[in-house]
Amino acid sequence: MSRTATVSALAALFAIAACGRSTAETGETPPSGRYDLGRAATAGEVAAIDIDIGPDGAELPAGKGSVSQGAMVYGAKCASCHGMRGEGIPPAYPKLVGREPRDGFPFGRDPALVRTVGNYWPYATTIFDYVRRAMPFLQPGSLTNDEVYAVTAWLLAQNEIIKNDATLDAESLKAVRMPARDRFVRDDRKGGAEVR
Repeated sequence: MSRTATVSALAALFAIAACGRSTAETGETPPSGRYDLGRAATAGEVAAIDIDIGPDGAELPAGKGSVSQGAMVYGAKCASCHGMRGEGIPPAYPKLVGREPRDGFPFGRDPALVRTVGNYWPYATTIFDYVRRAMPFLQPGSLTNDEVYAVTAWLLAQNEIIKNDATLDAESLKAVRMPARDRFVRDDRKGGAEVR
């Protein structure tokens, strides 16, 4: 064993031995659970990232967007990854448009089936949420609320869920009923001990 390896091994043994000593033996103050690292986030910092939208849409922001506006936004900011008609660009970018299968819900039995906004997504409000927080891929969070409403409207229209002349805002988006909505079991866990 080289001298460097021997010194390293001895240092490791001393460190392990020191870890095993009690605070009474070392005279150190036991940890309080605080390590004085960082700082508390400001209300503004929390508000900037606390933008998730739940299934009921209660948190939807002001704004509106039409299907025709969504076609322009989608073409400029989404089509390069998801295809001009939402057909996807395999293998990295999923298909967004498609209603097949229209009957039944065989996704649990056939993992090869493609899940799209039109045949699988249970809530229109969470489409808005995902697009707003995560898209476009290289600039997540860069779309305005109006652009997100518009892209959401375009996606829903392409999937034959709303009309091609529709305009969405918070109230009309909450009213959209997705084809797969009743196919999911709502997670009603409250958190804490009953979940563990």
